[in-house]
Amino acid sequence: MRAFKRFSTRGFTLVELMIVVAIIGVLAALAIYGVRRYLASAKTAEAKNSIGAITRGAVAAYERETTPTEILGDAAVGLASVHAFCASATVVPLTPPAAKKYQPSTAFNADFDTGNSLTGWKCLRFSITEGVYYAYHYNQGTGYVNAGSLATTTGFEVAAQGDLDGNSIYSTFARGATLRNGTPVVATDIYIDNEFE
Repeated sequence: MRAFKRFSTRGFTLVELMIVVAIIGVLAALAIYGVRRYLASAKTAEAKNSIGAITRGAVAAYERETTPTEILGDAAVGLASVHAFCASATVVPLTPPAAKKYQPSTAFNADFDTGNSLTGWKCLRFSITEGVYYAYHYNQGTGYVNAGSLATTTGFEVAAQGDLDGNSIYSTFARGATLRNGTPVVATDIYIDNEFE
């Protein structure tokens, strides 16, 4: 008579199942942390990109020759063209949005449509129409958010402040510039405080 091999019908033990569940739990926790970090990085990228664009706009405005608007009388001579940074802009929005996006207004003379050819956002030729996580500052000469951003009384500072998680602790990004021998010199990096707050 031939012997048949008996196969075990044994299943997993409780200890083996607990180990598998623990491993899945650790992997899930790591994945959640990674996704949160990725989302926070995407939000801070908005601030960094916008600061770069505003800075480029300020330098371009300085490099354009501007002439003050004036009405000249007979035989009068107009003022000479000058190089100057745009004067300060109003903060948009006035306070950093708390854990949500702020939708800038596209109405005439509102939010990023304020100023003129010598002041504010119109002078910088900068505008955002999508929702933003940060309040954007452009200050020329004074009122700087970060005192160490290279900005001097003859320069400017661009800054972004946000409250990504709504805890009233702000993350701050700032970049400054100054004039050296009549040439704009911009800080090589962005000052960052509480990046992911």
